[in-house]
Amino acid sequence: MGKPVILVVDDEKSIRSAVSGILEDEGFVVRLAESGEKALDVLEKEIPDLVLLDIWLPGIDGLDTLTKMREKVPELGVIMISGHGTIDTAVRATKLGALNFIEKPLSLHRLLIEVQQALKQKALERENRELRMQIEMQYTMVGNSAVIQEIRRTIETAGPSNGRVLISGESGTGKELVAKAIHRASQRASAPFVEVNCAAIPDDLIESELFGHEKGAFTNATYQKKGKFELAHGGTLFLDEIGDMSLKTQSKVLRALEEGVIERVGSTRSIPIDVRIIAASNKNLLNEIEKNTFREDLFYRLNVIPIHMPPLREHSEDIPLLINHYLEYYCKEYGKPMKNILQDALQALKKYSWPGNVRELKNEIERLVIMTPLAVIKLDDLRDSLKQPTSQGNNDIEFTTQDDLKSAREKFEQKFILERLKEHNWNVTQTAQHLGIERSNLHRKLKQLGIQTGSNGSADARTN
Repeated sequence: MGKPVILVVDDEKSIRSAVSGILEDEGFVVRLAESGEKALDVLEKEIPDLVLLDIWLPGIDGLDTLTKMREKVPELGVIMISGHGTIDTAVRATKLGALNFIEKPLSLHRLLIEVQQALKQKALERENRELRMQIEMQYTMVGNSAVIQEIRRTIETAGPSNGRVLISGESGTGKELVAKAIHRASQRASAPFVEVNCAAIPDDLIESELFGHEKGAFTNATYQKKGKFELAHGGTLFLDEIGDMSLKTQSKVLRALEEGVIERVGSTRSIPIDVRIIAASNKNLLNEIEKNTFREDLFYRLNVIPIHMPPLREHSEDIPLLINHYLEYYCKEYGKPMKNILQDALQALKKYSWPGNVRELKNEIERLVIMTPLAVIKLDDLRDSLKQPTSQGNNDIEFTTQDDLKSAREKFEQKFILERLKEHNWNVTQTAQHLGIERSNLHRKLKQLGIQTGSNGSADARTN
């Protein structure tokens, strides 16, 4: 990073000379202008890190110059200087965006202190802007497909309400991203967004995690603890993978939703809570209800606004946009020049079925940014599994003029199910869970389509 550039604008040559001398002695690069017009000319060629601007100038005065400078560069840092300052002038300068106001005769020692503080402040503001941009990039919903655009519209409509949202979809499709987008679009955006991964917390700790506990409520409860419901008060509570929550905990969550109160473990005192619930699951909760592992009444409490996140293979037209987005994000994250991806590598990524969905693609782009030494990403840079084209949809299904709708549908189903079986190493149980159907129903479908299964429950690649 180069030396900071400071523009000194003053119609007095002696002031320009004295200020530039001390600034250059401190290692700054100095640009000089004797009028507002000349200062604006400098701004056309170079954006300084800081401007020292006199109020009284020939031609356009300092306040007008400040206004025009801020119009060109809104984030520009400016310190005003005046030999005839008034409180009114200082207030006007501050309202126009000046960082500070220094009166003449100048104390060069104080001037240096003000310059250093102003540069630190602008550096911090720049860092915050870049951080916000990185966060926005990280949680931006990328895609122009019809299904992604519809999800965006749902978020815009549902966000400002307090309606509960249930997000479904496979792992890695972006359910957390949607939950955070809904929170940011809500009237609770300035309040906490608290996340709980229900699948990652043991059953004996989940109640304490959600509702908190009192000191001495159980072994090792050596202090009082607030739960996630309390921490999310006024904001949003995101219950991720809620399908893995025990029935006992589900009943307590249901009570909290119905009555708007919770009780800490080890206490009988009711604590009012005001939270918006967003839940998500990669399981088919209707199937879980049939298996008596999920409460039907809780499902309908949560499923006020349902949102389904599609697997990436169902909106593959968004893959190039996602690739470019994450290339830009990770190149910035790791301080690398922007990389370009060659056409053969891009085609391989577009043809891949992405069983891990957007999360898998994101991780692959991160790996490529880190591990690819050149400014271009070639086919050879991809993992071996990505170089093998995987068919999508019905692109290579052969239909004949003799096919009716039933036979065409059977051909598609046979190919689709075979691809899902391959993704799950021919495990029928895992494939059924992925497809959201009962294992017995999948076995019947395999038999109907002529796909043989082995005695160990795995499917055979042979078809009749």
